[in-house]
Amino acid sequence: PPETTFRALGLPDRLVAALAARGIDTPFAIQARALPDALAGRDVLGRAQTGSGKTLAFGLPVLARLAAAPARRREKAPRALVLVPTRELASQVADVLTPLGQPLGVTVTTVYGGVSIGRQIERMRRGVDIVVATPGRLIDLLDRRAATLDGIEITVLDEADHMADLGFLPAVTRILDATPAGGQRMLFSATLDRGVGRLVTAYLSDPALHAVAAEGIEDGTTEHSVLVLPAADKVAVATEIASRPARTLFFVRTKHGADRLARQFCRAGVDAAAIHGNLNQNQRQRALAGFAAGRPRVLVATNVAARGIHVDDVELVVHFDPPNDHKDYLHRSGRTARAGASGMVIALAEQAQVREIERLHDAAGVTPATHHVRTGHDVVRQLATSGTPVVPAAAAQPAAARPATAPSARRRRPARPGRARRDVARPKDRYGRAGTPAA
Repeated sequence: PPETTFRALGLPDRLVAALAARGIDTPFAIQARALPDALAGRDVLGRAQTGSGKTLAFGLPVLARLAAAPARRREKAPRALVLVPTRELASQVADVLTPLGQPLGVTVTTVYGGVSIGRQIERMRRGVDIVVATPGRLIDLLDRRAATLDGIEITVLDEADHMADLGFLPAVTRILDATPAGGQRMLFSATLDRGVGRLVTAYLSDPALHAVAAEGIEDGTTEHSVLVLPAADKVAVATEIASRPARTLFFVRTKHGADRLARQFCRAGVDAAAIHGNLNQNQRQRALAGFAAGRPRVLVATNVAARGIHVDDVELVVHFDPPNDHKDYLHRSGRTARAGASGMVIALAEQAQVREIERLHDAAGVTPATHHVRTGHDVVRQLATSGTPVVPAAAAQPAAARPATAPSARRRRPARPGRARRDVARPKDRYGRAGTPAA
């Protein structure tokens, strides 16, 4: 679409000002296409590549429409629902919408597993306008009668294809059946296979279709390479690449593989963290927050985390293990070159994996450069020194620089009358119980 502004698209002035305060002045293509229909209340089917601005494409109309028709908040009954496949994506969507909703008086909360359900029940009991939820935990709240969906005016399915991949479609169907039939519904997905098409047919009424790009990656913004190497050199080459001064995101296939590779990096002197489904939500959030802050600069993730990781300035994604299919390749690779930035994507391939990776690249529409390397190869050395150096945010004072207090100089609390000091030996009786203080 031609370049436009949020105000010209119909957003209220308060919302335009809130966007401007965050440096967001020009809508991305998917936003410029979808906003007019979404603001008008039409059902919307949106398709765009990852990192294209889909959160605001559905979030801004939700905020604007709720603010335009304010209503008294009802206990346990939100007015809008955003369904997402992962905890990380739920937090990401809420982090985007919450500050934009505040000047409009629109409240946002999250509902997902891995954290206290009691706190979520309490927030729902107080009343909220928008709930961003994963299907499983939302159904837990519905089963406990801690939430009701009979007041939902707008329903959004984000990353619908990924929810299908994770087996959530039965839960999604049950949730949609619990929302009023006349409400607005928006579905955003990279593809319409794996049952997503059936959701569109069953639950969207004459949707406006907006697609800004076919599934694939633009080679102009992302540089793709394959490093063919001996299996014995794979960890050493990965470690050399991980030592670069910029953020680097590695993808592996298994949870144990993520932990193992992060440990191998740390043993080699490269600080790294792992993120996968076995970690609780606090551990996952700490790992992501540390990576975003630049400490550590290296994160090792599984496919489950691929769509929930949104960290600015990730300049290099490394496929340590080959993805399961070209869609996983696209979503892993989409963690770099976001919002028009440039980035690099590298696949480490043992000789027996070359044909498999070639097929993945063909299906993804990618033409990579191929290099045969070993430890210390020129290409590996160039990668190890590439990227914009990351200065860790709010770096902690090194332990060696903190003043230490000698034990002998610490102030001792005087003993209370009639009580023995803790550092005075006391004899034991024959049952091992402490007796009177020693003389």
